[in-house]
Amino acid sequence: MKALIQRVSNAKVEVNAAVIGEIKQGLLVFIGIEKNDEKPQIDKIIKRLLSYRVFYDDQDKMNLSVADVNGGVLLVSQFTLAADTHSGTRAGFSTAKPPGEARHLYEYLLAQLSRQHSLVQSGEFGADMQVTLTNDGPVTFLLSC
Repeated sequence: MKALIQRVSNAKVEVNAAVIGEIKQGLLVFIGIEKNDEKPQIDKIIKRLLSYRVFYDDQDKMNLSVADVNGGVLLVSQFTLAADTHSGTRAGFSTAKPPGEARHLYEYLLAQLSRQHSLVQSGEFGADMQVTLTNDGPVTFLLSC
């Protein structure tokens, strides 16, 4: 599982020109679910997302998590993160979880994340989405589980 996280001052996701998810300060999380991922990996990534320290404290050090700053989390499925890009000039997707199984895990991730953090928004699994963001920093990390 791969989670590309970006510290944002705001972010939104649109489907068919309608905003379906939007946050102010927080984390925009693009999630790629790989072939061997199951619920234990989901549980681990949730713990990391909510505790990963990317926000500044009073001493200008990245010591605060999204939970510490009561920031939003915007979760967006992005199967291209699970691509095999090790060779050639075109990504291969045999490493990605099949869509039906990935949808189930994405929905589990969204439900569990929403139970543990009050400010959670999301995109629409499998949809053509337009994501708009202001990356704060810029600060971007790739987490793997």
